[in-house]
Amino acid sequence: MVPLLLVLLLALILFGIGFAVKVLWWVAIVVLILWLIGFVARPKGGSGRWYRW
Repeated sequence: MVPLLLVLLLALILFGIGFAVKVLWWVAIVVLILWLIGFVARPKGGSGRWYRW
């Protein structure tokens, strides 16, 4: 019974990690798109930076 529980726990952990990595990929894609939009749509005058830092 214990080996079965360990296998199920391992599968649950790996599924959780896979789900978290998939969510992080989507977040990274959204941030990249927003950065590209900001890079293309930056103001013409001034220092040319669209961000404050």
